Amino acid sequence: MYWTEFLTVALIHLLAVASPGPDFAVVVREAVTHGRRAGTWTALGVGSAIFLHVGYSLLGIGLIVSQSIVLFNALKWLAAAYLLYIGFKALRAQPAKPATEDLHKEAGERTARGAFTSGFVTNGLNPKATLFFLSLFTVVISPHTPLAIQAGYGVYLAVATAIWFCLVAMLFSQQRVRAGFARMGHWFDRTMGVVLIAIGVKLAFTEMH
Repeated sequence: MYWTEFLTVALIHLLAVASPGPDFAVVVREAVTHGRRAGTWTALGVGSAIFLHVGYSLLGIGLIVSQSIVLFNALKWLAAAYLLYIGFKALRAQPAKPATEDLHKEAGERTARGAFTSGFVTNGLNPKATLFFLSLFTVVISPHTPLAIQAGYGVYLAVATAIWFCLVAMLFSQQRVRAGFARMGHWFDRTMGVVLIAIGVKLAFTEMH
């Protein structure tokens, strides 16, 4: 009975999660800079933040945020500030020795908690994610759909997001890929910094529709 609705939700989510944004940029940066473990924990952080969006969407809090310019702007500026912070931090990256042992050494510097938090905060504070899940749970998903079924959709969305970004982390943390990026050294980090800052600035000027 609910398969059509579920497939619609899954398709919309696939298109949304595949488009590059703050989550993609953060996962790639963590995977390239710190390795597969850090990239995977960041991906799991992004996936876990989906439960946050699903939770308040089911409770109706998302509707309140979408209707309140003050709350929306507060969320927007928090997210933009965080992205600008990690962006400027990346811009300050210094040239590193392209030795293989340094690559392995750097991979162990990032804690699982730090990587997970990075992914969770990036997705959790993104007001675009707020509006995406709000529209999903108010427009696409019927209000007559049982709460248990809607919660099931939420679990799928979180797991699918985590799996997608784990695959992204696996790709960008491969030794050959990392070695290639390592040869570019600090310029890759600085480029990712510019990307994150650009996303942060764009987010800061996002208007509520």
